[in-house]
Amino acid sequence: MQEGRAREGSVSMISIEIPGRETLKLEHLVLDVNGTIVVGGRVVPGIPETLAALSSRIHVVAVTADARGMAPHLRELLGIEVHVIPASDEARAKREFIQGLGSDRCIAIGNGGNDVLMLQAAAVGVAVIGGEGAATACVLASDIVVNSISDALALVTDPLRLSATLRA
Repeated sequence: MQEGRAREGSVSMISIEIPGRETLKLEHLVLDVNGTIVVGGRVVPGIPETLAALSSRIHVVAVTADARGMAPHLRELLGIEVHVIPASDEARAKREFIQGLGSDRCIAIGNGGNDVLMLQAAAVGVAVIGGEGAATACVLASDIVVNSISDALALVTDPLRLSATLRA
């Protein structure tokens, strides 16, 4: 199990060797918003600080249909890119966003039925069972299931945890 950080051009990347599997080269952390980093209309405590630390190692972006109208506030509070998608077909739009970044270079985190296609498309899909629960389809579509967004982000902060969970 070896973890390294590299910069290819101006792109930060986390490289993780996983025994029995191919090495992951993750450049993008894609986060669902409602139910994942925002619960009950509030950003989960500790998330701004964690994302600030991660942003120097990996491109962090939140993807949302912005049902609560929080996108501008989230950009300012979290200091990350917030990509607003159409509310008409969120699942497809999230998958297309991941594909546009390069699915094999993404780790995606979500909790809802509209996150299923995104989690399936990403190199690593993480389902969060947090304060708003998680859709069964989301859990079944993920590579890893965790109890909280803090646990999910710890997989990226300390990639040896990710390696230990995904090893064959």
